[in-house]
Amino acid sequence: MLLDAALLSTGIDDVPATARDLEARGYAGVWASEADHDPFLPLLSAAQATSRLQLGTAIAVAFARSPMTLAMTAHDLQRYSRGRFILGLGSQIRPHIEKRFSMPWSPPVDRMREYIAALRAIWDAWQHSTRLRFEGTHYRHTLMTPMFSPSAHEWGAPPVYLAAVGPVMTRLAGEVADGLLVHGFTTERYLRERTIPALDEGLAAAGRSRADVAVTLPGFVVSGATDAERATAGAAVKATLAFYGSTPAYRPVLELHGWGALADELHSLSVSRREDKWTAMRDLIDDDVLAEFAVVAEPDDVGPRVRERFDGLVDRFSVYASYPAAPDLWDPLLASFT
Repeated sequence: MLLDAALLSTGIDDVPATARDLEARGYAGVWASEADHDPFLPLLSAAQATSRLQLGTAIAVAFARSPMTLAMTAHDLQRYSRGRFILGLGSQIRPHIEKRFSMPWSPPVDRMREYIAALRAIWDAWQHSTRLRFEGTHYRHTLMTPMFSPSAHEWGAPPVYLAAVGPVMTRLAGEVADGLLVHGFTTERYLRERTIPALDEGLAAAGRSRADVAVTLPGFVVSGATDAERATAGAAVKATLAFYGSTPAYRPVLELHGWGALADELHSLSVSRREDKWTAMRDLIDDDVLAEFAVVAEPDDVGPRVRERFDGLVDRFSVYASYPAAPDLWDPLLASFT
C-alpha cells in the first residue's frame, strides 16, 4: 500500500514548496481536487518542483469538459511531468453538471464508458498517428489535422482512474479504468461487501485481473497531539460525514450498517430552513458512526490502524482530514509506510 497526500490541503498559495516538502517526506503521490480550485494548474507547478512524486486529479469533472479539451490537458501534463500524471475522473451529480457547469446531463455510466473510449482514441491518434474516427452516442471526434495534433512523447497516454460510489460505476472501473478512486464516505465493511465485489465483476467481464486496477482511498482520520486537538478533529469529521450522509447518492453506505433512519434525518435537516441545521446534522453523528468511517487514534497509532483496516483492500491511501493539521502530525503514519 502506498501513502499519498492531498496537494491543496494547506492552500494554493505555494504549491511548489508544498510539493517539494511532500516529496522530501517520502509520499508516493499527491492529488488535486476540483473543488474551489482548478485541479490541473497546481499539478503543473508540482511537476516542475519535483522529480519523483506521482501527480493526479481526484477528481476532475469529466462531463464539464469535452474529451478533446481534457485529452489535450492530460497529454501535456503527462509530458511535462515525465510520465508521472494520473487522470482521475468523476461524473459529478446532475444538479452540478446542469446548474453549475451548464452542461447537458445523460445517464452517467454509459456516457463515462464512451468518454474514456474517446480519450483513448484521441491519444492513440496523437501517439501512433492513427486516423481519428470516434463516433459514439454522446461524443463524436472525426477531425484532427497536423496543425492541431500534438507531438507524440515517450511517456504515452496517462493512466485513467475513475471515481465511483455505486456498484454500476464501480463495475465500469473494473472494465475500462486503470484505477478506482473510492469516495472517502465509505467504511471497511462497505469496501469488502459492496465495492470490491462490484469491481471484481467488472474485471471478470473484461477478462482482467485485480492487478490491472489500483484502488485508491482518501480515508478519514481523526487525530491530534492532544485530547483537545482530537476532539476538534472529531467534530470536524462528524460535520463532513453529516454533509455526505445527507446526500441520497451516499445513502447505501449508511443503509448497509442499518443507519437508514440516520440518512433520512440528515437529508431532512439539510433541506430545512433551520438556521442551526449544519450543527444539528453534525450532532446526529455519534461516536459509533464516526468510528466506522474514520480511523480515530493518537498519531503513533494511526499507521497500524490504517493497515489493520485497509491492507489487502486498497493499493493507495491518503488522509482525509477535514480540519487543519500540520504535516508533522502524519510523520508516524508515513514512517509506518516506509
